[in-house]
Amino acid sequence: MNASDIFSARRMPHDEQPARARNKAALVSYFKEGAVADPREIGIELEHFLVDGTGEPLSYSQPHGVRDVLETLSERYPDVTVHDGDLLGVAKPSMNVTIEPAAQLELSAGPFGSLDTARRIFDEFEADVADALQPVCGRALAIGYDPSGRAADKELIPKARYAYMNEYLSAISPWGPRMMRGSASTQVSIDYRDEADCIAKMRIASVLTPLFALICDNAAVFEGGPRPHACMRTEVWKYCDPDRCNTVPGLLDAPFGFEDYADYILDTPAIVRMDEHGEAHYDSRPFGEIHAETPMTRADVEHALSMVFPDVRLKSYVEIRPADSMPVPYAIAYAALIKGLFYDDENLAALEEACMQIGVRDVWRAKEAVMRYGYRAHVYGREAALIADELFDMARKGLAAIAPHEKALLDPLAALVAARATLADIS
Repeated sequence: MNASDIFSARRMPHDEQPARARNKAALVSYFKEGAVADPREIGIELEHFLVDGTGEPLSYSQPHGVRDVLETLSERYPDVTVHDGDLLGVAKPSMNVTIEPAAQLELSAGPFGSLDTARRIFDEFEADVADALQPVCGRALAIGYDPSGRAADKELIPKARYAYMNEYLSAISPWGPRMMRGSASTQVSIDYRDEADCIAKMRIASVLTPLFALICDNAAVFEGGPRPHACMRTEVWKYCDPDRCNTVPGLLDAPFGFEDYADYILDTPAIVRMDEHGEAHYDSRPFGEIHAETPMTRADVEHALSMVFPDVRLKSYVEIRPADSMPVPYAIAYAALIKGLFYDDENLAALEEACMQIGVRDVWRAKEAVMRYGYRAHVYGREAALIADELFDMARKGLAAIAPHEKALLDPLAALVAARATLADIS
């Protein structure tokens, strides 16, 4: 396969998809079901690279590798996910441990009403992983990009979805395989009251993506050598796949709503189609074509929503995705920043007004600027450092109104911003 095979196929017009209206309605209904009366909770996902005592990465299948780590963790996380004999995840209430394409270990936890609880749960997980790594004197690295070598040399885990993604994305550029094998993130998810609140939060988070990436920059090494510039994951995602990454098309334009996001999903090439038995199949047609004559089930909807990777993704919550993986105190600080900004009505209104005239080209230029200049970058007409200062001031004020005891959780990241430094700078 090559890139021309992906992009040259005739796309089926919407009016040739008899089930499209029903499928669009199914997606919109799913989004509406996610609304909550009083948004206050936070979900957090944190990915890690596992290495042995010499710093060499652990693969899934090697002795004492990631599969064995999951096996050890299953003693405390007894709800296991096994496919074709391969252990792919473990869980217990509020804590879901899975593996990413090259065996990056991820904890998805929450939702949390209290970030103190989140801190306790993530600390507990880190201790459990450290115990599981004792046979190889290993460590779990919470960093944005694998420091050990070329991403393409890393083994993929035995999961068909990832084999198909690797095939498809490799035909576009080298950035897709680097994303799959070499990157690790901190993702924070927030709730919304209704459609208008959801879209406002998505727009603001999309505009703030370059600032969040800078504040959380934690990738000092790229492909085995010194990084060429700041915010390496920003570049990885910029060029990974134009159909499913960066800013959601039309999101920063008015009007935009759940139906527009549903169209975006239905018009995105699937890469992976799941059959009625839960088996994955390669399929480069858009989801609208795959389900042109067959109404989507809830499982179909959830799968389709998982196969797009924009800066800010909508499921039954808003998922904010630009931050690098970071050690737990910094990940919690980032969650506190998001909470203080997005769950305080005054802050939300001020940010919505400030972002109103910013378009997708402005976001693209802002990404380029922070990659090149870091905190000295000019972003949306102002110095990035000054905007970052203001974001933390707003978050403190917001937390003072909704969760005063959590203001101190901002301190680890706030100290870096005040020093005009990132974790990548001091690593």
